[in-house]
Amino acid sequence: MANIPQILHCRGCEILDSRGNPTVHATVTLRDGTQGCASVPSGASTGIYEAHERRDGDKKRYGGKGVLKAAADIERRIEPSLAGLRADDQKAVDNALCRLDGTHDKHDLGANAMLAVSLATAKAAAAYYRIPLYQYLGGKRATRLPIPMMNVLNGGAHASNNVEIQEFMIVPVGAESFAEALRMGAEIYHTLGRILKKHGFSTAVGDEGGFAPNLHSDEEAMDLLCEAIRVAGYTTDQVKLALDAAASEWMPEDSDLGTYHLPKRNEKMSPEQLISYWTSLADRYPLLSLEDGLDQRDFDHWHTLTERLGGRMMLVGDDLFVTNTERLREGISRGAGNTILIKPNQIGTLSETLAVIELAQSAGYGTILSHRSGETEDTTIADLAVATGSRFIKSGAPCRSERVAKYNRLLAIEAELGENALFGNHK
Repeated sequence: MANIPQILHCRGCEILDSRGNPTVHATVTLRDGTQGCASVPSGASTGIYEAHERRDGDKKRYGGKGVLKAAADIERRIEPSLAGLRADDQKAVDNALCRLDGTHDKHDLGANAMLAVSLATAKAAAAYYRIPLYQYLGGKRATRLPIPMMNVLNGGAHASNNVEIQEFMIVPVGAESFAEALRMGAEIYHTLGRILKKHGFSTAVGDEGGFAPNLHSDEEAMDLLCEAIRVAGYTTDQVKLALDAAASEWMPEDSDLGTYHLPKRNEKMSPEQLISYWTSLADRYPLLSLEDGLDQRDFDHWHTLTERLGGRMMLVGDDLFVTNTERLREGISRGAGNTILIKPNQIGTLSETLAVIELAQSAGYGTILSHRSGETEDTTIADLAVATGSRFIKSGAPCRSERVAKYNRLLAIEAELGENALFGNHK
């Protein structure tokens, strides 16, 4: 059996993410000694339909956020179920993980432990065949680099300031290569820092590397981004704006979906008023994308929002769809949104992640690979974006090594592909 990539060992350990909280790291070793390693991120703004992230609950360690039990079960429980399986049969591996867990939301093993093993298995198989992960998963047609959506100004749950909208992003759609897009984004990011400093605003950064100043309004944030784009030497035709509202954070889970409460400015809005607000922003600013503009439970008003703005911009479901085929199918059938954010740790295995992407793309929905606010140095989402031909990737500001690692991986992939690399609307 030495001539097949057969799983021999699975090991797990507790490491720290970019916020200093524990997370799971896994190593899968094949019978010939080949290894694959993966670590999983953790979100601050999480949807209620996400797969379960298993924590120890021991208040004496990391405030209860430890993952020793999840990590230990990788060897104690997962390894016996996977030992002997082919690492290149991802569905068989992931099905075995799901059977072993036996719950609808990965509550037993934890999506954090399951995903770490699932991704490490794919990496081990790619290493066994001596091909890069993006090619192993996507084949020879995996040649398109995603456009970066860079979160350069933070609010909401990602920052301790008075800005309500969680993420203000710049999207260099006019670049002709990923390398150029990254350069444009970095130049605008540094220009924005200088502008904030000139106006007397804080240049401290939030969880994802974006600046987190106190501002007079959320619109002022967008004005500052437009100014930074111009001062850096670009136009708003070349570089668009994108928002992540994280509106589910404004709607209590026990509410009747009637009123949004924006806590930082102590303002209340009905769903209709919030839709009108997004429409007014789309009329005034070069908005390419709006993520989670309404609550994760409110498919009806999502349909209304999509009818209103879906023909002119991306309406992205993150908390709405949580990388889940059942949630996405409902959204498709009800005409809610036109794009899905892909976060593998929301669902818990690579196979399920790929199934969601396939469903979305077959239905004409856009796909955006995404990091989480609590990240690691793992760069799997970069390879996954190229493997699936996703047009966009979110990996935060061009700042902080756990964010830049994904961008640097994409630079390496583009260089490796050479003249075969595709980007955006360009060859």
